[in-house]
Amino acid sequence: MDPFNWGGRRFAFVSGALVLALAGGCGKPHVQAPPPANVQVVAVEQKDVPVVRDWIGYLDGFVNAKIRAQVSGYLVKQDYKEGSNVRMGDPLFEIDPRPFAAALAAAEGQLAQAQAQLGKADIDVTRYTPLAKDKAISQEELDDAVQARLAAQALVASAQAAVDAARLNLSFTHIVSPIDGIAGLIQAQIGDLVGPSTGVLTTVATVDPIKAYFPISEQAYLGFRGRDPGAPSIPAGIVFDLILSDGSTYPQKGKFYAIDSQVDGNTGTLRVEATFPNPTGLLRPGQYAKVRAAVAVEKGALVVPQRALTELQGSYQLATVDSTNHTHILTVSTGERVGPLVVVLTGLHPGDRVVADGVQKITEGKLVNPVPFAAADAAK
Repeated sequence: MDPFNWGGRRFAFVSGALVLALAGGCGKPHVQAPPPANVQVVAVEQKDVPVVRDWIGYLDGFVNAKIRAQVSGYLVKQDYKEGSNVRMGDPLFEIDPRPFAAALAAAEGQLAQAQAQLGKADIDVTRYTPLAKDKAISQEELDDAVQARLAAQALVASAQAAVDAARLNLSFTHIVSPIDGIAGLIQAQIGDLVGPSTGVLTTVATVDPIKAYFPISEQAYLGFRGRDPGAPSIPAGIVFDLILSDGSTYPQKGKFYAIDSQVDGNTGTLRVEATFPNPTGLLRPGQYAKVRAAVAVEKGALVVPQRALTELQGSYQLATVDSTNHTHILTVSTGERVGPLVVVLTGLHPGDRVVADGVQKITEGKLVNPVPFAAADAAK
């Protein structure tokens, strides 16, 4: 056997095997593409949407009576419990009545003297009249008696007025509530010298119903008048809700009561009053609260969940899914917000499928597997 030839056959065999091995190593394995990602979608809904407005307001009594002393004297008694309900005519305070009782007694004495003088003057006129007819006395004497009677009548009237004033001042020493309501804390102390110029002793506020004051803009006011040109102010049919400081909604509904006669030049707003029933006394004057009302209805608005929107540099974007399950990024303009929904003004049509969750992961033209939003929530 020829060694060279044998070696040549061996070389050829080895070379062929190497070529086959290299050829097999150059092939790429087949990689299966991942399935489209699931995205939650919701159909754009068309519905009538209430236009809701919120205002920051504060509460005040329907009537607020500031209780002051009408006469000067020492405060000797407090007749009510602070923070309690009082009725019209219930006693609140007492001022030392003794000086006023003495003044009344003196006035009554002056009245008695004046009445005695009037009695004598009446007797003189009665006696002088026939004597003057008989020429027993001069006409001048009768005239003097008549004038004396007129003067005595004037003195009686003046003395009677003094008695009435003294009696009124004495009654002012018993300070009573002028209205039904809740009596506030006392602003003076027993033993203090009080009077018309010493300030408020306490307040009594009627809180059922209670008033809520809040400002509206000129634009809002003009909007109301534009919708109802014949209305004197805000349409009376508007119903108000009260959102308390803890976030809860007061169960009683409020109604429009009045609007200020002029615009505040500093703020450009008008003050509005609404009244709320307050049978339990939960609401108190001075509380701050948010007043909310549906002021109009936007007919046929297109709404989507607020979570479907992404804010980007002052504008809003959302993603839609077309009939081939490819996504598209849209920039839209928005309107009113109603709970978890928001009105979309441009860019959408009724029935469009909008990505309701995970929009941050969506890119333009991406193939996805849409899952109904309600079904996705139910599966959680």
